[in-house]
Amino acid sequence: MLALTDAAAEAISALTAQEGKQENGGLRFAVQAQQEQGAQLALSVAEQPEAGDQVLGSDGGAKVFLEPEAAQFLDDKVLDVQQDEQGQLNFAVMPQPDQPTA
Repeated sequence: MLALTDAAAEAISALTAQEGKQENGGLRFAVQAQQEQGAQLALSVAEQPEAGDQVLGSDGGAKVFLEPEAAQFLDDKVLDVQQDEQGQLNFAVMPQPDQPTA
């Protein structure tokens, strides 16, 4: 399942509040196109999940809606936020670190 860093959860909460969609809204991932190198993901701020979406939430109230194909693609990933050279925040999808086995 997609994991969220604290920074990503804060950024999602701020983004949905800025868009006036904090109550039920969240960040939605959908697969736009399949390519040889992988899936092309589309990000949007949505008022609510669409039918069939997987809904993830954080303790801080941030919500992520995953279209079924996107949920499968992001199953073993972590959503984070990184700052670029201009100071802009960008969402980044990275592999989850290996979990130690018990």
